[in-house]
Amino acid sequence: MAVDTAEARLEERWRDILSVHARTMCEIDRVLHPHGLGASDFEVLDMLASESTGEGDHCRVQNLVGRVHLSQSALSRLIGRLEKDGLVERSMCVEDRRGVWVALTRKGRDLHSEALPLQRQVLARMLAG
Repeated sequence: MAVDTAEARLEERWRDILSVHARTMCEIDRVLHPHGLGASDFEVLDMLASESTGEGDHCRVQNLVGRVHLSQSALSRLIGRLEKDGLVERSMCVEDRRGVWVALTRKGRDLHSEALPLQRQVLARMLAG
């Protein structure tokens, strides 16, 4: 018989959060797959689409690192794939040669607009209540 302690309740709550996250990411992957996107791909496109940097419609890759659930190297590979697919474009930061800008292309904006309602429907369904 399990002892109902504060620690056990905390652990159970944590496992519930992980479970909801995993199920939600899998469902987003499933609904976006026909559009050629995964959940992480969409997350980056969504951040770029909503990014208000004051610098126009681009964002420094470094600013995305802390906002996505990927390592810096995994994010760089993902952005490389998105660029190869024509969804984003990268450019060097003139002020800081170490920095890289990334921006949505017209194709990326169009695909984001097409996929956005699907992703939001999944969030509404999976996170309700």
